[in-house]
Amino acid sequence: MTRMRYEPMLAETAAAPFSRPGWIFEIKWDGIRAIASVDSEIRVESRTGKDLLSRFPELAELRAAAPGTVVDGEIVVMRDGIPDFSALSSRMQDSAPEDALAHARALPATYVVFDILEYGGNPVINRPLQERLAILEGAVAEGRYVVRSHPVAEEGERYFDTIVQRGLEGVMAKDLQSLYLPGRRSEHWLKFTRTPSCDCAVLGYTQGKGEREATFGSLLLAVYDKTRPVFAGRVGTGFSTAARAALMHMFEPLHAESVTLEGVDRQAGVTWLHPGVVVAVRYKAVTRNGRLRMPRFAGIRYDIPPEACKIDQILPERKAYREKRDFSNTPEPAGGALEESRPLIFVVQEHTSRHHHFDLRLARHGVLKSWAVPKGMPDQPGERRLAVATEDHPIEYAGFEGTIPDGEYGAGTVAIWDRGIYEPLVWEDEKIEVVLAGEKLQGRYALVRFPRGGESAWLIVRVRD
Repeated sequence: MTRMRYEPMLAETAAAPFSRPGWIFEIKWDGIRAIASVDSEIRVESRTGKDLLSRFPELAELRAAAPGTVVDGEIVVMRDGIPDFSALSSRMQDSAPEDALAHARALPATYVVFDILEYGGNPVINRPLQERLAILEGAVAEGRYVVRSHPVAEEGERYFDTIVQRGLEGVMAKDLQSLYLPGRRSEHWLKFTRTPSCDCAVLGYTQGKGEREATFGSLLLAVYDKTRPVFAGRVGTGFSTAARAALMHMFEPLHAESVTLEGVDRQAGVTWLHPGVVVAVRYKAVTRNGRLRMPRFAGIRYDIPPEACKIDQILPERKAYREKRDFSNTPEPAGGALEESRPLIFVVQEHTSRHHHFDLRLARHGVLKSWAVPKGMPDQPGERRLAVATEDHPIEYAGFEGTIPDGEYGAGTVAIWDRGIYEPLVWEDEKIEVVLAGEKLQGRYALVRFPRGGESAWLIVRVRD
């Protein structure tokens, strides 16, 4: 029987650890995502459909451990109780079967199974996670190389603290009512980590110096904004000698004669590459122009294609805005990396749509913080109006005027009603106070959260100068 090929379900990034009834929490393994199909033959494949069984022959244990199943899990190589991604990467390099067997003895892998997609030839992806986990427990027996994940219920914050103390990287949070959505990223699966990390395509490198002269100095990193690669910075630390050699070998067939990544500073001495290599990078933060701060190489990702390295990994502020719009149809700006505004600008746009309203937008940290103001801006001291927080917009939206076509989010006509600059006096979670200097609006305004109106409700007040 030929089973269908499943793409793995993916997780969103949570802003912080949380605890919640009806959710489970399990270790976020620092490994390679793999879906295994076990019937008359065993197939273990990466996200890109790459065969993994030839590199991890010990996973043939699945024949006895999980017959008649399709399961989802993570392959890890453990050292001293901690996943070792560099050791795992070394096993992913092309090798002869006898080498793979030798590596299996020296650096044995473990397949941690955390979900089941088929059992006895029947798909179960449309059943809630709670039911799938019950099926999984009876369908998959633990062995030397195959184990089941053992999540905890509800106590996500305490579990995260425990995981971090053990030196592990993070936690996956999952809604017990969630269905399995192949190939889709869902807010019903969330991840939070000790150190931010992302996957980046490598589109170039600089020449190494000194003892690195035969390899590279730093790699040029890119993430994808839809289909367009965007420069995310350079990484030059964290590489072992073996990783450098492996990367240089992978780069050989990818050399390009012209620039393959726009927006790169200091292009002199760069060897450009066509897409084909993906690396995992840990970093401290993302700068306001979308660059990784203090990036450090964490390993080669053999299991992820370059185009899967999405900009949403490092710029989640844009995700809600972009997901609601089809930029091949709407004239609204798609926006690129975070663009800081100096001086700080504001704009009020009149939006003639099914529900006529005004939108107030304040530039902050590279985006336009936005509120819909149904009855327009207050103009008398003490006057207050409801303002509903909406998704962040790109800075370029401050200059947008035009018609959003029918069928698109916010269909209707947008016109600039007022614009200018502003001075922030207070910017806190519950209150924002600014001084506007526009063509129509002049003076102090305050935005104050309005809990009775719901999570997104604020009041905007004209403050006496």
